[in-house]
Amino acid sequence: MKFQKIFLLLSFLIFTSLYSQRQFVFFGSYNWDKGSEAVYVYELDTETGKLTKVASSSDVINPGYITVSSDGKYVYASSDAKTPNYGTVSSFAFDPDKKTLTFLNQQKTGGENPVYVNVDKSGKWLINATYNQATISVFPLLENGKIDSIAQHFKFTEGSGVDAKRQEKAHTHSVVFSPDFKTVLFADLGADKILQYPFDAIQKQPLIDSQSTFINTKPGSGPRHITFSKDGKLAYSIEELAGMISVYDFSENKLKEIQRIATHPDKIKDGFESSDVHISPDGKFLYATNRGKENNIAIFKVLNDGKLESIGYQKTRGKHPRTFAIDETGKFIIVTNVISQDVTVFKRNLETGILKKVGKPIKIKNVTCVKTKMY
Repeated sequence: MKFQKIFLLLSFLIFTSLYSQRQFVFFGSYNWDKGSEAVYVYELDTETGKLTKVASSSDVINPGYITVSSDGKYVYASSDAKTPNYGTVSSFAFDPDKKTLTFLNQQKTGGENPVYVNVDKSGKWLINATYNQATISVFPLLENGKIDSIAQHFKFTEGSGVDAKRQEKAHTHSVVFSPDFKTVLFADLGADKILQYPFDAIQKQPLIDSQSTFINTKPGSGPRHITFSKDGKLAYSIEELAGMISVYDFSENKLKEIQRIATHPDKIKDGFESSDVHISPDGKFLYATNRGKENNIAIFKVLNDGKLESIGYQKTRGKHPRTFAIDETGKFIIVTNVISQDVTVFKRNLETGILKKVGKPIKIKNVTCVKTKMY
């Protein structure tokens, strides 16, 4: 009898935990002036895919990219994107119970046009990349979520590519931690490089510059964003200019290309503007967005060896899908369409990977980026 009571209690606690979890979705937008909304928070119905607005902030300008701390307490934004001679990172506190978003503070990045920001698992460090001047800045994070002054700053003045318009100089475009948080990869679209830095969160300067390396990508490829397999043994880089995904073996902590596959049908010859890439939580499928002529999501099956097999495309029902996110249940993909200024939600078939639009797109003016977090 005692065992039955314990079993029933544990079952109740597990059931309560599973069904009390809430999924929130965070968006940034180009607001251009401080008087209008810039960062938005919506709650996602994990049964229907419906998004309901719960909070917003107008305290920053042009948050081109956002991220959420591992504990979900803080939201960080690369703000003042596309603002000439300016760039900042900003912090916010988010309370999922009160559903409030509170601006905390802001720091200058030391570079123009910040396009990507990421935070380490410990919540001690924030790393930002700027595009126009190709810089990387590392900021300590305080216990209250505020951003401290710069601890490390790198500026890349060398390097260019074969595309005279887009690759006249270096352009760092993303900051991605390996799953074990011991390595950080930076995609340099302008110089056709992926930079690799060892990362040690307990050091006063966590990026170990003396041990940094890089690999050259294909000329004119323009690497933009990167995602890792869950075990960290494979990395996938989406190439904006070439419209390709390069698959890298990372099992020995060193990038080695094992496949390069197009994100578009063979009939598309140019104007790819490939933008974002993510793997489903179960590791079975990879998704990539194309802007330009296509405005779609390319869908790939992840094979046993980590290589990709194209299985189809899904129109985003909007223009210029800059970023997307897969929610933590793996059920939904949420896409930001900048030019059509809307957000589309798709439901994933967990067995086939195929997508189906749910509900009507929601309107968010000049929406730029999206992140999700389960609470």
